[in-house]
Amino acid sequence: MRRDDAPFLRAATAAPGREAPAIPADRAAAMGLCALLAAVADRHPTRIAFVDQASKPAWCGRPAIAWTYAAAREIVARLAEGLQQLRLPPRSPVGLCMAGMAEAHLAYLAIEQAGHVPCLLPVTWHEGRLLQAVEAAQVLAVLTQGVLGAERPAERLCRVAARYFPLRFIAAFGPHVPDGVLSLDQIVLDHRGDAASLGAGSVAGLVTFAVPGPAPAGRPGAAGPLPEPEGAPQAVLREAEALTAAAAAFLVPLRAEAGDRILSLLPPSDLKGLATGLAAALLAGAALECHPVFDAGALSSALDQPQPTHLVAPAWMEAGFARTTVPGRVRTLAYVHRAPCRLSTRLPGRPGVVDTVAFDEVALLCGRRDAQDVGLVLASPERAASAPERAASAPERTGLLQLRRDPDGRLSFRGPACATRMLRRSTTQDENHDGWSASRFRASLFAGVATAVTEI
Repeated sequence: MRRDDAPFLRAATAAPGREAPAIPADRAAAMGLCALLAAVADRHPTRIAFVDQASKPAWCGRPAIAWTYAAAREIVARLAEGLQQLRLPPRSPVGLCMAGMAEAHLAYLAIEQAGHVPCLLPVTWHEGRLLQAVEAAQVLAVLTQGVLGAERPAERLCRVAARYFPLRFIAAFGPHVPDGVLSLDQIVLDHRGDAASLGAGSVAGLVTFAVPGPAPAGRPGAAGPLPEPEGAPQAVLREAEALTAAAAAFLVPLRAEAGDRILSLLPPSDLKGLATGLAAALLAGAALECHPVFDAGALSSALDQPQPTHLVAPAWMEAGFARTTVPGRVRTLAYVHRAPCRLSTRLPGRPGVVDTVAFDEVALLCGRRDAQDVGLVLASPERAASAPERAASAPERTGLLQLRRDPDGRLSFRGPACATRMLRRSTTQDENHDGWSASRFRASLFAGVATAVTEI
């Protein structure tokens, strides 16, 4: 596969003996994120792929490293070879429970390359919720880290494994890898993978976890993040092509070019973090720098770098950034909202601000404030299609994401970027026989503009 300096988005838009959960083989996509990594590594091996937060040693005891595309491909191949030595059934669900650092990106790609299904487990979840998630997806192994500040994720997952017998392997990057946990650092040293074949096989997709339901009482306001609902996590299966399509839909308003940098403040533990981070960076051929622990000094230093930068941040940070020089130091500022959310609190600003609204783990609606603003699209769903698409002979089959508002106000989605199925006890269930995925949200309208997204 070949690619040039233009973003790939231009093409995208025109235990032994134990049965693995039934992720159907006929749904495997031909190309995943490993293929994108390999494509850039072939043409631009010295281009930077992943950059660690400068303050990383303080919160996880590991050095901050900048990885080139060639180096990343080599490490992914070694990790994938080590995972294959575990002899898990093909297409096994493998959990990934890590903060947003380079090792997490490499581990995700290694799980994909080994032929398994990455299952994104937020590293901030408590033991009870992690247990619910691994049971829902029937996870057989988990990759994690030994230290995250005062927390010990690997130890927490050992306790989860003690309560869920099918979880057979825990592997972690050090320091402080508990006894009985495989060392991922040692796997990298001990194995020599086939970097040349990276991305050549089929891809089994990925699993993320939706937590529907009302949020706890006493929700904080715009000054901080909203707490997650208290319900049990629901496993959502997304094919590799659907992840790529969601990232492409985000890159359209972001306008990131090959060699640019995406600097993300979102954790890579769900659709909105992955599609706007790792998937978007590899699709554009850009560098990805994640800051999982907010550090004003480290962020300021990172923004001082001359590389064209696109900052991805939670929407609740907008008011704070507006009082700083941050908006003027980046090419694009992308704010990510999690439905339900208020859109009326957004601040008028310079061109180059992108809004992304995440509807559970199903869809991301993205728009530039100076063009396809999400408030206008939610009010008039026909805006979600471009002019050429509206003129197509089969408009219902065009576009990465289509939106409609049902008679009761409920928002529904269709298209490659939101193709998902529920995963329940080894089986997948397609609950959208007409192709539309009905959400649990509606848009509140005022004067022809959506001012909020609320729950039904």
